[in-house]
Amino acid sequence: MNRSLTSLWGTQPSGSATPVDAANEPAPDTSAPVASDAGKTADEPVKKKRRVRTPTGEATDDGKRRKGSSGKVRKETPRPLARLSDLGGIDHCIEEVLEFIAMPIAHPEIYLHTGVQPPRGILLHGPPGCGKTLLANAIAGELGVPFYQISAPSVVSGMSGESEKKIRDIFEEAAEAAPCLLFIDEIDAITPKRETAQREMERRIVAQLLTCMDDLSWDKTNNKPVMIVGATNRPDSLDPALRRAGRFDREISMGVPDQEAREKILRVLTAKLRLAGDFDFRQLAKSTPGYVGADLNALTAAAGMVAVKRIFRTLNHPPLTVPAEATMTTTTAMTAITATEENNDAVMDVDTVVTETASPTQPPSPAQEATSIAVNEHLRTIATFLALHPNPLTEEQLAPLAITSDDFLQALTKVQPSSKREGFATVPDVTWTDIGALDYVRDELRMAVVEPIKHPEFFEQVGIVRPAGVLLWGPPGCGKTLLAKAVANESRTNFISVKGPELLNKYVGESERAVRQVFARARASSPCVVFFDELDALCSRRDDSQSEASARVVNTLLTELDGVDARKQVFIIAATNRPDIIDGAMLRPGRLDKLLYVELPVASERTEILRTLCRSTPLADDVRLETIAADPRCEGFSGADLASLVREAGVAALRSTLYAHGTLQPIDGRKKGGSGEGEDVATPASRLYISHSHFETAFGKVSPSLMCVYAGIL
Repeated sequence: MNRSLTSLWGTQPSGSATPVDAANEPAPDTSAPVASDAGKTADEPVKKKRRVRTPTGEATDDGKRRKGSSGKVRKETPRPLARLSDLGGIDHCIEEVLEFIAMPIAHPEIYLHTGVQPPRGILLHGPPGCGKTLLANAIAGELGVPFYQISAPSVVSGMSGESEKKIRDIFEEAAEAAPCLLFIDEIDAITPKRETAQREMERRIVAQLLTCMDDLSWDKTNNKPVMIVGATNRPDSLDPALRRAGRFDREISMGVPDQEAREKILRVLTAKLRLAGDFDFRQLAKSTPGYVGADLNALTAAAGMVAVKRIFRTLNHPPLTVPAEATMTTTTAMTAITATEENNDAVMDVDTVVTETASPTQPPSPAQEATSIAVNEHLRTIATFLALHPNPLTEEQLAPLAITSDDFLQALTKVQPSSKREGFATVPDVTWTDIGALDYVRDELRMAVVEPIKHPEFFEQVGIVRPAGVLLWGPPGCGKTLLAKAVANESRTNFISVKGPELLNKYVGESERAVRQVFARARASSPCVVFFDELDALCSRRDDSQSEASARVVNTLLTELDGVDARKQVFIIAATNRPDIIDGAMLRPGRLDKLLYVELPVASERTEILRTLCRSTPLADDVRLETIAADPRCEGFSGADLASLVREAGVAALRSTLYAHGTLQPIDGRKKGGSGEGEDVATPASRLYISHSHFETAFGKVSPSLMCVYAGIL
């Protein structure tokens, strides 16, 4: 009966046509075949969807859509194309993922035979861009199983109960497609801690997710595993019930890659690139501290763009020469003359104009040639390349083209690591050449920080595995902060500068959390140098007069310096000018075990500091830096005082030049001369020098800052 009813669809009952339609409608052809379906003739076959019956009794439409036991139609998910060979530098993570994910999916019979309960899922956490999503796709691609990728924010709905329903539908669909892999990206967006959740909907979503994960046991999925992989960069914000055994059995940390890991990542990323023969991966890995996989991928793309522009400039140079242009002009003219002789009269009239324009009797003027060359030189590189090379390049032209290490060095100036964009870890631009004197302190810092980072294997041979902490103390302005920056630059490590008071917060627990966050960021960006400036404000001595909040901050700092968590190539440098009020527990071996006194410079050291400060300062012939440094008025000057002295001498030189005649004059102006017919005499800025008299003027304005401090205290 159903078939007879559906065959009548699309046919009109007798007598329903209007007289006009009946009049306009042609007479029916009795010789035409009978309609097979819905009034269609045999010449127009009906396109029907083929219903395939699977062995489990499920009907599918051409094998693309499948109806589960719940009666809902679901789509077959595409298999990821990523493979484990596309990953580099995370061998330890891959091994753990294969143990907890690949083994239950590939060989579930082992767990059934032994009776061991297989793991339910893993949680991948780490900074953004370290490869969490790519690792999950690569595992699914290697195993060849259905891969369900869920973005956590897409689950949240505005209607009550819809979010929980979406979670149930997703898990039901995954259970029907078992064995499969379920990947939840940014899982922290839907699973916050329930005691701090602001809305009741968030608590319900967490409870529903916990229930669905418990329902994926093997006895409920017909002994077919459904493995769950979660990814987040905020593991501390997840609900504790989600992180227990039986749900996320293992948490795998994917931190910022070290030098060896970065070298492996670069080799994987550049495997399909054409590189020059002298490419040094190790040196490039040393120059990229703090870079994660996404940053190195962006660096590779930027280096490719630099190489492409360089190649365009290389290929554009030969065609821009004058002989080539002359050859092209002559060839065009001869072609036009030949076409003129062979075509008809109408075409001859048009071609004659072209021939006259390019004829040798009217050569272009030199001004026109210069203008044409100037325009061509000012064209953009890519536009010029496209104009000069309309056809594909030949194999001979493509053979010498490759990406060199210089292209990557230029790309380093354009690509910033993600940690630097967040304002935490940077590599300073202060070098040892910017610091005068302090040879002893520099040597001690090099052996305490720089060499353990550059050659850790030598220190491991003698049993030195724990990084040391250094406390720089001395009068203000002696270069303690510059020394810490130069150490980080020399070792090419990340540098986190912490001002002591900025970690303090009036709310209970916030100061301790800020200290923990600094060390967590440093461990993620290792090797890293953490510099605590004005340590006495953060870690003062604990006694009865100190508040409880300050004592908790000191305890947290001591725990982070030498606690259960290893520092992992995190070096601590602290600076203070009040070491007497620092807590004694900070100065024991294993924490800040090396104390270096940065004293005021003597006469010879003041000479070196002045030479460093005056490298870009034009000095007159009568200036002797040794004489200025040995002047009795320089006694007690620190490095900051000497910098102020040079600055005041420069200001005095500018003042004497600007107000030379009692009126304000520009430095590069022109004044009337006394010779000739009143010709102008130039006074360029290059004739501006700092003489000994300017330093004498500066001595009257600059005094030792240490004496001023003591005078203020007294």
